[in-house]
Amino acid sequence: MQLLLALTAFAFITSITPGPNNLLLMASGTNFGLKRTLPHMSGIIVGLAIMIVLVGLGLARVFEAFPVALLVLKTVSAFYLLYLAWKIAHSAPPPVAGQGETTGKPFSFLQAAAFQWVNPKAWAMVLTAISAYTLPEHPLVSIGIMVMVFAMVGLVSTSTWAVLGTQLRRFLNRPARLRAFNITAALLLLTTIWPIMTSGGLGAH
Repeated sequence: MQLLLALTAFAFITSITPGPNNLLLMASGTNFGLKRTLPHMSGIIVGLAIMIVLVGLGLARVFEAFPVALLVLKTVSAFYLLYLAWKIAHSAPPPVAGQGETTGKPFSFLQAAAFQWVNPKAWAMVLTAISAYTLPEHPLVSIGIMVMVFAMVGLVSTSTWAVLGTQLRRFLNRPARLRAFNITAALLLLTTIWPIMTSGGLGAH
């Protein structure tokens, strides 16, 4: 029971705190609304679950056997985050204040699920969880519990950040305000790149 509580606390703290997923969800909620952000939210939860299963079954050993794979992953992650920050910063506001939607499209389910594989925070969360909370005598059961815990916590965290973004829509009802928000969100996303390239692992939480 203590291990389960510790895992739940770890999953909640790492999932609810700011990171690429949450910043993107907030920006999506602001620009596209909650309904159009739902595929993004579900993609994060399912993508993370798949990552937990595959890493728990031994995928992490690839980085031990081929250290260059880690460098490749970090480089791809950094460039993709740069691309996403550019897209957010250049999202065009509605042509008339308070009317219509911004141009562009929110993340699809598959895009959000695939993004977890280049998301350094997701890697750090999963690798830490697998190494710290797996019971050696029951590895498959441990993986199953982790999937359920992260799914439940993920539902709370993704909903929180997406709803936060939708609430900001009320204030960002003018093109200039929305543009300023998008630029700010893009800059915050850029701050997540530096820990990726300077850390020895896949980034800090």
